[in-house]
Amino acid sequence: MSPGTAGVDLIAWTGSHRLRVDDLLTEYGAMLFRDFTLAGISAFEQLVEAVSGGLLDYTYRSTPCKQVQGRIYSSTEYPADQSIPLHNELSYSGSWPMKIWFYCVQPAVSDGETPIADSRRVLAGIDPLVVKRFERGGVMYVRNYGEGVDLSWQEVFQTSSHAAVEGICRNANLTFEWKSGDRLRTRQICQAVTTHPKTGERVWFNQAHLFHISRLKPALRESLLSAFAEEDLPRNVYYGDGSQIESATLDHIGHVYDERTVTFRWRLGDILLLDNVLTAHGRRPFQGERRIVVGMADPSRREGNIDIVN
Repeated sequence: MSPGTAGVDLIAWTGSHRLRVDDLLTEYGAMLFRDFTLAGISAFEQLVEAVSGGLLDYTYRSTPCKQVQGRIYSSTEYPADQSIPLHNELSYSGSWPMKIWFYCVQPAVSDGETPIADSRRVLAGIDPLVVKRFERGGVMYVRNYGEGVDLSWQEVFQTSSHAAVEGICRNANLTFEWKSGDRLRTRQICQAVTTHPKTGERVWFNQAHLFHISRLKPALRESLLSAFAEEDLPRNVYYGDGSQIESATLDHIGHVYDERTVTFRWRLGDILLLDNVLTAHGRRPFQGERRIVVGMADPSRREGNIDIVN
């Protein structure tokens, strides 16, 4: 979307056309607002609230980021030469934002795209036998915190209180285990496929292809496997019954994502709105300074544990 005339107040316009924006977002899964004038991050925060209501805290995070102001966060702070595979935000947990907003404060000198993919089309492209195997018991995520690599449990849960962590875990159906040296292990079984609450469409909705140890670069993977027993790896993923996910299966899933990826070049001031269930996103490597900030809204929560498919 771009303004038809000069001087359009995007916050006022979207605030008075919320239903129209929601309808378009549900139809397409993604909306790019371009060539509007937005007066910085504070205005971006107001925009998100005008369209999507209150912003969400980024708790139970899996990647490093910084709180910019209020509930606006930096995008994942991985080194510029690393890519981030496509994923639906927080699909490794029992609750997630329905909407995720991105604001381009500074585009990279080159590259640095935020690729997206329609999660409906991703599901349609995956071998039905693979889908059935994942649906049968869901996906089990195993994380170990305090091992000296990856995020600490204090950063992930945004607290230094053991009691607070335990309360979060119980509320989210996370199995937790405190280990020696103030270390923590969690396990959680989540959905592989979910249904969009508004359209009733089924979508591929998990992060098995991100968490699995086989997805790391060979040198890093071998380093971790030489330093940790498998059950102590900072993160890994299994079928819901605890059995191994085959590397070939994850290769197939990754190939489907690649086939369905759409990219665009960021421009200064661009605003991207995604339906987080309908659309996955990632990050391409880049050169030069790149600053994208993020806001999440409209919480959704999985009822019960997982759907069991006979």
